[in-house]
Amino acid sequence: MTKKDKENKIKKRITELSQIIEKHNHYYHNLDKPEISDAEYDNLIKENNFLEKQYPHLISSKSPNIFVGSAIKSKFEKITHNSQMFSLSNAFNKNDIIEFTKRCNKFLMNSDDGLYNFICEPKIDGLSLNLLYKNGKLVSAATRGDGFIGENVTKNIKNIKGIPEVLIKKFPDLIEIRGEVFINKDDFDKINNKLNNKNKFANPRNAAAGSLRQLDTSISHSRPLQFMAHGIGSKNESFETIKNYYEHLKMWGVPYNNLSVSCLSVDEIMSHYNKINNIRAKLNYDIDGLVIKINDFDKQKRLGYVGKNPRWAIALKFSSEKAITTIESIDFQVGRTGAITPVARLKSVNIGGVIVSNASLHNFDEIKKKDINVLDTIEIQRAGDVIPYVTRLIKKNNKSKNQISPPKYCPVCNGKTTKEIDEAVLRCSNKYGCYSQKIGQIIHFISKKSLNIDGFGDKQAKQLFELKFINKFEDIFTLEKFKKEILELEGWGEISFSNLIKSIENSKNISLAKFVYSLGIRYIGEINSELLTKDFKNLDSLISSINKPDILNNIDGLGPKAISSIREYFSQIENIKSIKNLQKFIKIKDLIKRQNNSFFNNKSLVFTGSLSSLSREEAKYLAKTNGAKILSSISKNTDYVIIGLNAGSKAKKAKELNIKIITEKEFLTKINQ
Repeated sequence: MTKKDKENKIKKRITELSQIIEKHNHYYHNLDKPEISDAEYDNLIKENNFLEKQYPHLISSKSPNIFVGSAIKSKFEKITHNSQMFSLSNAFNKNDIIEFTKRCNKFLMNSDDGLYNFICEPKIDGLSLNLLYKNGKLVSAATRGDGFIGENVTKNIKNIKGIPEVLIKKFPDLIEIRGEVFINKDDFDKINNKLNNKNKFANPRNAAAGSLRQLDTSISHSRPLQFMAHGIGSKNESFETIKNYYEHLKMWGVPYNNLSVSCLSVDEIMSHYNKINNIRAKLNYDIDGLVIKINDFDKQKRLGYVGKNPRWAIALKFSSEKAITTIESIDFQVGRTGAITPVARLKSVNIGGVIVSNASLHNFDEIKKKDINVLDTIEIQRAGDVIPYVTRLIKKNNKSKNQISPPKYCPVCNGKTTKEIDEAVLRCSNKYGCYSQKIGQIIHFISKKSLNIDGFGDKQAKQLFELKFINKFEDIFTLEKFKKEILELEGWGEISFSNLIKSIENSKNISLAKFVYSLGIRYIGEINSELLTKDFKNLDSLISSINKPDILNNIDGLGPKAISSIREYFSQIENIKSIKNLQKFIKIKDLIKRQNNSFFNNKSLVFTGSLSSLSREEAKYLAKTNGAKILSSISKNTDYVIIGLNAGSKAKKAKELNIKIITEKEFLTKINQ
């Protein structure tokens, strides 16, 4: 298999993984009624996050690593956090922790064996909460939400153990204390025993979330909720280390985990991980892993964040569960990009309380590699997808004579299937006529991270699509003409239809980045959408960029496949026609460049040569956080070239084009001005 074959196989897998994660974020964060267990959800993103770490240029169009949690859709008042709430990337073994420490060392330009003081503590399986204190008094309490905006649950926390209304001495004027709301296992059983079967909670985490997010505050106050701090947001006072911060928490009367310890090496981390794993069942609260954080706040600041994840912390999760079963049949699913995925239908098996009857086979190369067929006995793992995946063959059943081979025609529309030379993925070529592709594109268009049309889910979209009320994106905005017909359908009423129309109306104002993302262009996920739109004032300038290759090629972080895909998409008359029609209904907000006082704000920079005091990655991160645009090559659009040792041809070209050259020292001086 060539490198290109492998990468396209990986790309397809990442896309698959991310689609269902979005659905379960909604069930988990907004409804408090997950369809899977918390442990399964954590395992759900294992494969996705691992692949994204290994192949950052293959980020999915629905990557769960951009936004934390899920967009808020509730009856609670929304509240904006002073600073963004992030979530942790996951590790699953010792090698992952070794890689984590190597990444930190590389970013900070330490030797590979450079040691850090890590704070390691159990990861409580609860509901994230942000507490804002001003002058020592509790001002507000909010759920994490999407990381930027959460639900205001201030009225519901009155009786929560561990949340003081007033901090005790030596408190800053302003501070955001972050932690988890949870319910002990014993208390969980007591609560469930009082509820009928229909209303019982699935687990303590859901009991905590459901209890906290009650409109009737008396219910929240009656539940034995607890709080344990683990993080910090905005503050106007500095703390040198997490340990120092925890000492202040103790003084203020805010609890943190007493199983938190300092570790100085990977071996010490793994030793503590094993210790916590061994006593896990004996703890009176649910945990799902070990959180590992660099103790030094200054190093945390330097390391910063990637998407929604801090570079300076990681969660080492407990092992996922496996089971042995047999394959009863194999069929094929078609995604919105035409990707055809083989799925194994299994003899149902119970894994940790979850009945599993389906498993992804990824692609046909994977079937061949694992030598899998109908009636074979296989091992499955609850990790990486809501549909678990097959890890290995256990026993062949020679009764199955027919080899599972790639279909020549799409199982949905009978269109011819194709496979690109550099891809492992088989696709339906009928882009505009395949039911699965068309409905998949519409579902993506209305999803939370796209237009975010509340009350318009997969079920409703399929229903209206099959009735031909919707055939293309723009039809969504004319649904009102079918009011009479829709009201006659099962599950619809005046209120639900009216709410849908209101949600559609509210979706008509959208950022350029979200609009580009909503189009569902291959390889153009949330990260690439942001990268693209930062360089263009409006949609027209982006579309016209396909005729200006230097512009797209110079966007730092945008890979060749993404560039090729955006060009191909905007060169199609059908797509341009659809966009023009959408603009009749949607107001796309032009990008407003962030204004700040940084010397490099809105400047285009090129780095060349070896930097001595910081890594290239950290230098780019510093520049971006100060409003700069990073270019991969020098052109007339370049404002400054920052040179290190052995700058070479780029420095020479900068001189030829009369572009200002800045040394590493000058760069750091201007950054710190």
